[in-house]
Amino acid sequence: MNDETPALETGEEQAWTQLGERLRGAREYLGLSQEDVAAHMGLSRPAISNVESGKRKVSTFELTRFAQLYRRPYEYFLGETDELVDDEVSGALFRTAQELSDSDKEQVLRFAQFLRGAGQAPDPEAGRE
Repeated sequence: MNDETPALETGEEQAWTQLGERLRGAREYLGLSQEDVAAHMGLSRPAISNVESGKRKVSTFELTRFAQLYRRPYEYFLGETDELVDDEVSGALFRTAQELSDSDKEQVLRFAQFLRGAGQAPDPEAGRE
């Protein structure tokens, strides 16, 4: 095999790469930098970069801490559960709410819970015949 031919990834290497991609995607979704994550995890920024590229393996303890930080199930990062379904509006709400004060976040949560329990809004056209 010559130096120009890339080696095929083994199943294990591919699994580490996929884990890193899921970790990177979750970090970016939350708007966190690698430096933010490194500080939280007690690792260097290059270590986070290596994890996200699949070059550095993570322990189960580290993966648990990533899952807690990213607010995703541990199994999601292992590929044992399906992709998290997320529509555009929910993502926009989440990103917007991050910039709110804690009391405003609580207010938005109460309103969302109210809407969920209120049922479907009446159709204004239904009474006109």
